[in-house]
Amino acid sequence: MKRFRTVSGGNFMNATVEKSLPRASFPEEVGVSSSALADYIRDVEESGIESHSLMILRHGKVAYETWREPYTPDLPHTMYSVSKSIISTAAGFAVNEGLLTLDTKLLDVFPEYRTNKRTQDDEKITLRTLLTMTAGKDVSLFSDKTSETWVKDFLDSRWCFKPGEGWKYISENTYCVGAMISRLTGMTVTEYLTPRLYEPLGIEVPAWERDAHGVETGGWGIFLKTEDLAKIALCYLNHGQYMGKQVIPEAWTREATQKQADNSNDVGIDNTAGYGYFFWRCGNYENAFRFDGMFSQFAIVFEDLDAVIITTNNEVDEQKTRDAIWRHFPAAFIEDTIPEQDRIPTLKPLTGIPPQARSEAWERKLNSHTIKITPNKILAVAGYPLSVLCFAAVYMSADKAGPMDNIKFSFYEDECTMYWSEGDETNIIHIGMDGVERLSHIRLGKLDYTAASTAAWTDKNTLDIWIRPLEAVGQRRLKFTFRKGCVLLKPTSMPTLRSLAVDVAGSLGGMFPNPTIFGIVRAVMRNLDLVLEPIHHGKIV
Repeated sequence: MKRFRTVSGGNFMNATVEKSLPRASFPEEVGVSSSALADYIRDVEESGIESHSLMILRHGKVAYETWREPYTPDLPHTMYSVSKSIISTAAGFAVNEGLLTLDTKLLDVFPEYRTNKRTQDDEKITLRTLLTMTAGKDVSLFSDKTSETWVKDFLDSRWCFKPGEGWKYISENTYCVGAMISRLTGMTVTEYLTPRLYEPLGIEVPAWERDAHGVETGGWGIFLKTEDLAKIALCYLNHGQYMGKQVIPEAWTREATQKQADNSNDVGIDNTAGYGYFFWRCGNYENAFRFDGMFSQFAIVFEDLDAVIITTNNEVDEQKTRDAIWRHFPAAFIEDTIPEQDRIPTLKPLTGIPPQARSEAWERKLNSHTIKITPNKILAVAGYPLSVLCFAAVYMSADKAGPMDNIKFSFYEDECTMYWSEGDETNIIHIGMDGVERLSHIRLGKLDYTAASTAAWTDKNTLDIWIRPLEAVGQRRLKFTFRKGCVLLKPTSMPTLRSLAVDVAGSLGGMFPNPTIFGIVRAVMRNLDLVLEPIHHGKIV
């Protein structure tokens, strides 16, 4: 068991990390305004952005860094579509080594799918069209991730335009690039990148979600520490060099990050300034590109200012997060080297459930019993069984964990433990009942997480539990209501499932050209929480 304790106000400037980036003594030493940093931190808090980490680099040094407790520098964080830029990097190595060219056809690498139903358009899907999101295939956001034939499913999906004649952001394009690399090298992308990227940069080999054959999901699913992403972004800023050594091929770092495709049909100034090889050009600052992941995972590289901003977040509205950045950067990059202030605010800690009066009668009964949850057939058919992992963490995953069952509680002076099963995985966590989060290792969906958990009796019959898997985004909230031998279990999520569904619904228009049908789909999406987070019934046995 670990008990979480605060760490120096959330500021880790003096943390000692093996193979870490050099640190500036104070922000102005490398031309970053501490006053502007303070204004930005206040802006983030006032805007309600749940930022998990922030790291600012300039002139090759870390000028400022902070983590919002309970997030810490040593914990990897899910990066969502930042994964695409890592796949791009792998493609850069493969092209440099002659394994691929930009004109290599997907069907040349996977000839077994060159069947009679393929067309000349299928033959035009190349590494270049995949990297630039111009391949033309329109894979459904709700495609079956438990399938064992992702490349075939991609080729079988409908066309939204002919290859090279349009632009649409489809994550499976990235999967196909990773699959091409795996097929040609006989190894996973992770194995391929380890001696080429991770080891030279001093990065511990990261976890990455995979398909049924062990191939990385590509367009999402990598877990990186904030400093890991900082090292990769810095390498791109320096045209592939890290600590004076060429790591990523220079030509690739220049070509991949420039505009290679017109994405002006997307929405928002930062999403319409041009697309590279799985990199975005920034519309709010001409000389900047970015690694970009859902829920506002960003590494923004300022090419002419020798600066990088890395931030991990739990904010559905990505433009809201970018707008907060643009309000203070690049103006925060200055030439003065005199400290402006002694202390810079840090990200405020996240809080758990405040302690409440205990329900001794129910605690005594639960100490010796098991809660059996009645399976929900609708969730089983939908493929989203009840899990401690919330929808935001698993909706693109092949293994969504669940269903939650066999729940056992043990209560102690200032904490409790909860044991449960999800399929063939079982876990036990320590939960603070004194307002202090406890940290526990859990494994769900074949991935490892650190769960920060608190609980409280909100009345004599109701136990609320908040569980935050720190490597993921979101918090699972479980409300147990006990009535004699029965239990009602209501799961909710933070951010709410409704807020996520509304955001996703806005991107579905292209899939449903009929406005009436699209209106119905959007209405259903906006009420997705009623379907995917129903009240579950159980018995105490």
